[in-house]
Amino acid sequence: MQSISAGLASPRTSTSGSARLPFVLHASILIALLAASSAPTPLYSRYQAQWHLSALDITVVFSAYALALLIALLTTGTLSDHVGRRPVLMGALAVQVASMALFATAGGLATLIGARVLQGLATGAATSAAGAALLDLESPTRPGRSALANSIAPVTGMAVGVMGATVLVRFAPAPTITVYMVLVALFAAQTAALAWTSETVRPRPGGLRSMRPHLALPPAAAHALLLNGAGVVAIWALGGFYSSLGPAFARLISPEGPESAGGMVFFTLTAVAALTVYLTRKVRADVSALLGSCAVIPAAGLSLGALFLGSLFLLFAGAALAGFGFGAVSQGALRTVVGSVPAGEKGGTLASYYVLSYLAMSLPAIGAGALTAEFGLRTAALAYAGCVAVLAGIAVVALSASLRGRRRTPPHPTHLGLAAMDTASIAAGAATHASRVQTTHNR
Repeated sequence: MQSISAGLASPRTSTSGSARLPFVLHASILIALLAASSAPTPLYSRYQAQWHLSALDITVVFSAYALALLIALLTTGTLSDHVGRRPVLMGALAVQVASMALFATAGGLATLIGARVLQGLATGAATSAAGAALLDLESPTRPGRSALANSIAPVTGMAVGVMGATVLVRFAPAPTITVYMVLVALFAAQTAALAWTSETVRPRPGGLRSMRPHLALPPAAAHALLLNGAGVVAIWALGGFYSSLGPAFARLISPEGPESAGGMVFFTLTAVAALTVYLTRKVRADVSALLGSCAVIPAAGLSLGALFLGSLFLLFAGAALAGFGFGAVSQGALRTVVGSVPAGEKGGTLASYYVLSYLAMSLPAIGAGALTAEFGLRTAALAYAGCVAVLAGIAVVALSASLRGRRRTPPHPTHLGLAAMDTASIAAGAATHASRVQTTHNR
């Protein structure tokens, strides 16, 4: 991560323990933001039953968040460089509190969509600023700590959020209110703690101009993204399916199973993905992406086996394998794509990567919802799994051919400074540095 920010910002470093608490605070903000993003997943079945929502309605609610997040990342990613991290974070957390309150008082589909849009905008702005603050607080005595935190925290947050919401659904009164009130209290506490932290950057003019969206994909990065694109689309589409339709899918497989099964499926995927990001952080990027792509194919097969055999065990096994694929492909592909360009072009490349990722996460989920509404969830799951498996197969063929080609030629050094950076959350770094590159270019 140091290589990206070099020349683009003036991060504050600390050799003492004075930055430890602010570092933990900003990492906890990332975790809380992504926990809130996954908290509605175990509640979708209740919303469907209470308001007679279709599968398409649920996927629209889910995709509204993803698309709003993408817009926020591309427009507010560098705002904290100009006005400071704290103002952006405190403002975004205030909007996040409002979105949680809207969730808690929701009375129908329109309110849910509005709450998700607010949540997406707040999460995009806050994750950019929190991720940048972690870079500012990088310690020379612990190099790479910020990159790892930016990688692990978001996926960990999604796992914690869906687990916490699942527990509250099982044991707490009025879970559709309690889940969000707990998050309101957490975000309010974090906002208060931010008021006592020091600003990590010096404000400068140009904030409004920095909010103009800008994407850049150099030829080398375009080639790397083309090579890894099928695998990236496959794993993000699979993640979108489990996040939006996972509870309904679990209920279809085991109608008499526990209500918590739907939430625990997505928890399994995200928890395994977080562990995989950490364990594969030192594996060669193309090898990691290839291993992850290989795992996606049997993961889809296990999910279909669970559907036909009515087995929750197979469903969870498929989710675990999908989590491994998600973690391995996302960080391996990202290292390959970003490592192919010089430091001054990494920001735009990252943003382009995440445009593809979030579109792959949201648009196929909407398609699956439409198929479900027209032909039923069983048919939609069959089509979805088949498409994901085909994309993963294309990725395996492309990556295998690339590896064979490399064995025939002398290896070239590749910068791997972004080792172990993951999805969800490298999203913060993606937009931040994309807009930094834009602002530097404008000046």
